[in-house]
Amino acid sequence: MDLYNYTPTKPFKKKHLLSLKDFSADEIYQIISLALKLKRQQQKGIPHPLLKGKTLGMIFAKSSTRTRVSFEVGIQQLGGYGLFLSSADIQLGRGETIKDTAKVLSRYLDGIMIRTFDQQDVEELAKYGSIPVINGLTDLFHPCQILADLMTIYEVKGKLKGLKLAYIGDGNNVAHSLLLGCSIEGIDISIACPKGYEPEDQIVKLAQNKGLSSGSKISITHDPKEVMTGADIVYTDVWASMGQEKEAQQRVKAFANYQVNAKLFSLANDHAIFLHCLPAHRGEEVTEEVIDGPQSFIYDQAENRLHAQKAVMVLLMGNNL
Repeated sequence: MDLYNYTPTKPFKKKHLLSLKDFSADEIYQIISLALKLKRQQQKGIPHPLLKGKTLGMIFAKSSTRTRVSFEVGIQQLGGYGLFLSSADIQLGRGETIKDTAKVLSRYLDGIMIRTFDQQDVEELAKYGSIPVINGLTDLFHPCQILADLMTIYEVKGKLKGLKLAYIGDGNNVAHSLLLGCSIEGIDISIACPKGYEPEDQIVKLAQNKGLSSGSKISITHDPKEVMTGADIVYTDVWASMGQEKEAQQRVKAFANYQVNAKLFSLANDHAIFLHCLPAHRGEEVTEEVIDGPQSFIYDQAENRLHAQKAVMVLLMGNNL
């Protein structure tokens, strides 16, 4: 599969990016292929104002470095304008219904990116609004991150299908979206997490069902060594995400045996790569020798948030240009 010169089998028909669960392999290929093209153009200094005159509203109930910068820079590079809206700037969640907010913003904007806690808020914005809605992160899913991850994996490995990804850590929003993205694209994924921190059963079952047609094998275990066998990609995330600060000490104890260090990483394939969605807590979920080592691609991964999200915006907001 040559995603640098990919020809879609069908037109891109999606209106929103709420999660990856309703996306096909072909639609994800289209996003990655366009992201690779836009990345090349940006590196060569070739302008690509595909969203000239378009305005993206960026709603942040959760703060972020990568999401804020990548979307704001991305819409600007596409010729549009990004309007930052913090939870303190708008009435959403302070008396005004999501329905009213969605209908009003649809009269002003060409698209909405929202980074918030509750997945239902994102779903309702899409339901009641008339413009594309992009999930910049919720407690349940992080689809933009996983699109950048898949792009990075393809750049390094030259393929997606047939690889194995080992995820070690919390069964959180990143793990949920990795389960969906990998199972759609035929990547085997094994998750190792402490008891009580497993990904949600319904999402695991959904990924397993998708794996039946893609050939992806899904496994959940409590043994971090077990998932490393045959791994081409090793992935981890922080032990306590935003909003879980009160659980931090408890989680440090629960995840003590789930650190990705050189000894554990050595159990993966010789040419395995390391990924982390960032921010990272060096010395907790991963050691410096791994995250700063030669097999780490975390900065390529972070950069690709920009390109993958630009592709998403173009496909959703650009009338399928």
